[in-house]
Amino acid sequence: MSIKSIEAPGFKMVDGGICAAKGFRANGLNCGLNPDKNKYDLALFVSDTDCDSAAVYTTNLVKGAPILVTKDHLEKNNGKLRGVIANSKNANTCNKDGVEKAEKMCALAAEQLGLKSEELAVASTGVIGESFRMEPIESHIRELAEGLTYDGGSRAEYAIMTTDTVAKEIAVEFELDGKICHLGGMAKGSGMIHPNMATTLNFVTTDVAIDGDLLQKALSELVKITYNCLSVDGDTSTNDMILVMANGQAGNEKITETGEVFDVTSDAPAGSYQKVYKALWLVLVNLTRMLAADGEGAGKFVSCTVEEAASREDAITLARSVIASSLVKCAMFGEDANCGRVICALGYAGVPLDVEKIDIDLASEAGRMPAYRGGYAVPFDEEYAAKLLHEDEIEVLVNIHAGQAKGTAWGCDMTYDYVKINGDYRS
Repeated sequence: MSIKSIEAPGFKMVDGGICAAKGFRANGLNCGLNPDKNKYDLALFVSDTDCDSAAVYTTNLVKGAPILVTKDHLEKNNGKLRGVIANSKNANTCNKDGVEKAEKMCALAAEQLGLKSEELAVASTGVIGESFRMEPIESHIRELAEGLTYDGGSRAEYAIMTTDTVAKEIAVEFELDGKICHLGGMAKGSGMIHPNMATTLNFVTTDVAIDGDLLQKALSELVKITYNCLSVDGDTSTNDMILVMANGQAGNEKITETGEVFDVTSDAPAGSYQKVYKALWLVLVNLTRMLAADGEGAGKFVSCTVEEAASREDAITLARSVIASSLVKCAMFGEDANCGRVICALGYAGVPLDVEKIDIDLASEAGRMPAYRGGYAVPFDEEYAAKLLHEDEIEVLVNIHAGQAKGTAWGCDMTYDYVKINGDYRS
């Protein structure tokens, strides 16, 4: 499903994904973890120079071995990395020798690149609890490393896809100190998505020079209004990871201060940190929306925006409750304007509400219609409602009249195909 990108003045959308930034090479291939030789399953990307790096991980108490190894490597290297090796088909989670094998993946790649093993991060996605085979990686690691190119981002993206039906890449170009800078990313994920930082792996690269602590600050804040506002099926994966790497090759003066706080939805800010913050938001919010639109079996991309809440946290909590509701998802699939399910989901979200002040509209490219006013259902034309909900992109618009804050969450409908895909996932 193709959806519109969110854009902003001062930022140009460009091709290249993780290789849009200067000094990053990438590659992907099929090593045999996936028996389908037409599907890539092993990825590698690396920077020509050290990168200040930041990461956010799943909050699931059960964490894949690659998460543990990546966290350890970042700590050992004082927040710096050179690259990432990643695989699909097997999550390397709940295996007794999982950490040993995740470390071995880094060691194999490092040997080919002339690096130390702890200079690399590792990520895996796929089936949980299956023994992880190292032989396919060992036999293909040289080919993988020798095939690294400055335009290989798409090959790496294809290698981390599992049940994804479309590749998820985006990059932006902007100016700092008279220097042209880039920030780009790639993501995978279609099911087991309900992040609290879904199965999602997300990698972002930039040639901006920025202090690692500031990069971590920006990522930790922006995840709250992007990935944490995403839900496909309510399951938080064991292997979720978002990693951002900045190698400084754009040549801008290194950013060491944050400057004034600003709203990312406003016009392009003037300060250097603010521009990088906005660029990171653009990449993360667009990747989040791509993940929602490509939910397993999804036929519709669904967003919920809550306005006039007492706080942004309240607005996001309410919007997420609507998006995560199985009954709302089923209503969107059935093109049924049953907003009783929406108001129900708002009521159990845990946010104080004056029910008699809730307004709900449904909208799409076919139009917009009121469904609730003051907490009560209003009559509407069923034929028009069905036409409105027949579109691929549906908006649920809620106003709770409790303040000035706003928040949006993204998801999809739930179809028969979701059950089919997950009923035989291991095969």
